[in-house]
Amino acid sequence: MIVRTTQEITGTERDVAGEGWRSKRIVLGGDGVGFSFHETTIEAGSTHVFHYLNHVEAVWLVQGEGTLHDLDNDVTYDLGPGSMYLLNGHEKHRLEARTQLRMLCVFNPPVTGQEVHDENGVYPLVEVTS
Repeated sequence: MIVRTTQEITGTERDVAGEGWRSKRIVLGGDGVGFSFHETTIEAGSTHVFHYLNHVEAVWLVQGEGTLHDLDNDVTYDLGPGSMYLLNGHEKHRLEARTQLRMLCVFNPPVTGQEVHDENGVYPLVEVTS
């Protein structure tokens, strides 16, 4: 059994940030469960383009408002608390935060914890070792 709090991982190697975003990586590939689980915050007023070519991501928005633009299919969605989106087609997307967004995210395959988005918004596929 694994029990962790976001408070205990804050400021550790599991707490990763970039310009306008922060990801607290609660469950990682090294935990050996086949997925990773993150709490991600996106700063109000920021815009981000992501493209998870190597991962499927499910996102549950628990706080904030914004828009999600599916760049592959030219469709825009309004997001608010209780919204969920699943990038099961590896869609390139733009996320615009009107207010601070707080999201719970699941990645499959799991990330190792130190990935950062490259210039195209992609996480590299890194072999997980336990």
